[in-house]
Amino acid sequence: MKKIRPVQLVAVIFFTVSGGPYGLEPLLTYAGQHAAILLLLLTPMLWDVPAIYTVLELNSMMPVTGGYYKWVKYALGTRWGFYEGWWTWLYTFVDLAIYPVLFVTYAGYFYPALLDHKMQLFLVFIWLSAGLNILGIVPVGKVSLFLSAIVLTPFIILIVMVFYHHSGGSIALPAPSVKGLTFPSLGMALYTIMWNCLGWDNTTTYAEEVEKPVRSYLIAIIIAFVLVIALYFLVIWSSLLSGISATTLNENLFPALGELVGGHWLGSLLAIGGMASCLGIYASVLLSVSRVPMVMAEDNLLPEKLHKRHKRFNTPYISIIICSIVVSAMVNWDLESLFIIDVTIYGAGLALEYISLIRLRIKEPDTHRPFKIPLGIPGLCIAVLLPFGIYFVALTGALMSKENGLLAAVFAIGTLLSAELLWQIVKRRKSFSKTT
Repeated sequence: MKKIRPVQLVAVIFFTVSGGPYGLEPLLTYAGQHAAILLLLLTPMLWDVPAIYTVLELNSMMPVTGGYYKWVKYALGTRWGFYEGWWTWLYTFVDLAIYPVLFVTYAGYFYPALLDHKMQLFLVFIWLSAGLNILGIVPVGKVSLFLSAIVLTPFIILIVMVFYHHSGGSIALPAPSVKGLTFPSLGMALYTIMWNCLGWDNTTTYAEEVEKPVRSYLIAIIIAFVLVIALYFLVIWSSLLSGISATTLNENLFPALGELVGGHWLGSLLAIGGMASCLGIYASVLLSVSRVPMVMAEDNLLPEKLHKRHKRFNTPYISIIICSIVVSAMVNWDLESLFIIDVTIYGAGLALEYISLIRLRIKEPDTHRPFKIPLGIPGLCIAVLLPFGIYFVALTGALMSKENGLLAAVFAIGTLLSAELLWQIVKRRKSFSKTT
């Protein structure tokens, strides 16, 4: 089996977690200029850093196909492993449904008439990405590396031009403050940032397909995190310096910012970058999620056919096809609702990973960990309270927001509860198969 190299892993992680600042456009609308930068710097420290450290430690112990599902199953038992796999599978369906919509939105910058045929374009996008994933991890890695250059280049040009135009004047940031920020707006601002910074654990489900996985993941995740946060910070800072209104940025996205700063050519580059970002994220996330039902099928928790691999490419093509069918049915949800559902379900799965980390520290303190968080059990318990705090503030804010936010949050909670129903069905099926 061909394995992905570290430089390609950086690109795949970049797209799995971020894919560039696309999707951050609503932040200024929710947070305002005084709170946007503050929240953008603070939230990843509380939400991402604990997740990254947890992923690095658990992956160094168990760099296996299935990643987080295997960790939770090993630490907490089969039932909670099933919860983890089921929740992650569902959240990823929601996450994947976002990118065909965004792709067509950015394509509409060039040909607005495309928006009249968006369903057909959604399906072409979804099934071309499925075909790429069936070819295997190495083609996905090569394509991700190529697309990352297309995504980053326009933003580098944008940032340089903004700061060049302000080289003789003030480039100071607005005074950081949350004064006047309503709680529902705070919740939606947090959801926007959290959605743009989630998925670090998703990058581990194909660990056995990575060269020297422990070392490669350590280096690649650190590089990707620094790249993502620096890019987000500089782009939002550039947006503030440009003077673009929050409403314009939210409604017309980053191509409008490009037009304001450099003209139509830069707007076009940012639109192309947006399309490349959506392609790269979709392919990378599908790569990750398709491995989870495959290993769950190995454990007889899902139908056996999901474990079937392609004879030539050795990829879980049945799982990829089923994921693509489900996403094809979900692309008509509105983006705000998808953001809320996505982060809510993901946060629940992430909680099980934190619990698994602490459980394994207690249960197997002497097990070799090439990477180990430099905290004891009390320190770990305090550290994991930070992302939980952000998570519950965001969820509460969504519940208090407009009707769509409330309905999306309730739907997400109902989806989480479905895991127990499915678990009972799986238990009965397994019990029946043992008696026949």
